[in-house]
Amino acid sequence: MPRFAANLSMMYTELPFLERFAAAAGDGFRAVEFLFPYEHDAQAIASQLQAHGLTQVLFNLPPGDWSAGERGMACHPGREEAFATGLSQAIDYARVTGCQRLHAMAGLVPSGVDAAALRATYVGNLRAAAARLAPLGITLLIEPINQRDMPGYYLSLQQQAHDIVAEVGAANLKVQMDLYHCQIMEGDLTRRLERHLAGVGHIQIAGVPDRHEPDTGEVHFPHLFERLDQLGYQGFVGCEYRPRAGTRAGLGWVRPYLAAPGA
Repeated sequence: MPRFAANLSMMYTELPFLERFAAAAGDGFRAVEFLFPYEHDAQAIASQLQAHGLTQVLFNLPPGDWSAGERGMACHPGREEAFATGLSQAIDYARVTGCQRLHAMAGLVPSGVDAAALRATYVGNLRAAAARLAPLGITLLIEPINQRDMPGYYLSLQQQAHDIVAEVGAANLKVQMDLYHCQIMEGDLTRRLERHLAGVGHIQIAGVPDRHEPDTGEVHFPHLFERLDQLGYQGFVGCEYRPRAGTRAGLGWVRPYLAAPGA
């Protein structure tokens, strides 16, 4: 039975951020994720997690200047110090919240930079970050993101991500497999799960093509959830979607899973 985590950056946005934890727990979720915690005090987040019996399963490293269009910096030559500083900040939040998975966004491909330099920088930053996180029991994640939603993003294909993981060679580096992005870029989701799941550290879902609830659109997620069980997936499934008309009104698809014994 999949373990679902509510993504509090996209769900429950009708509420202030720190009130979303109670709302998610009230609807039956036992785990949450979000994009970035850094506008909020780490202890305030931890207090909400503890008060409502929630596990923090994932958040992202600082992405650079998001408002200026930056989407990570892990592949950017010359930004290694900023990447390391962001990792330190993420570690501080992970320690307080108990989070054991951190996603490092690769970044948009900068113009005029040699492809070999981008890859060498990316591999070097990931190797260094994984080494810092390993003694803390934290898994570092990288995520292929589709080129329609984020044009120019460095990492967009599953095999590309798994090749990077192999080159880095760190046991605590895994792929964050977002089935929404994967369907847009590649499709053939069942076979890709079968091929790659051993190297996957986290899964996310959303309906395709509009990124609403996963009971809409072209992907039959109940089949994929069943296949994940058959394949022995023990991780979390993050609900990273934008509700169509209020979060609670759109939770019919997940309620049977949340109510199941052992969910």
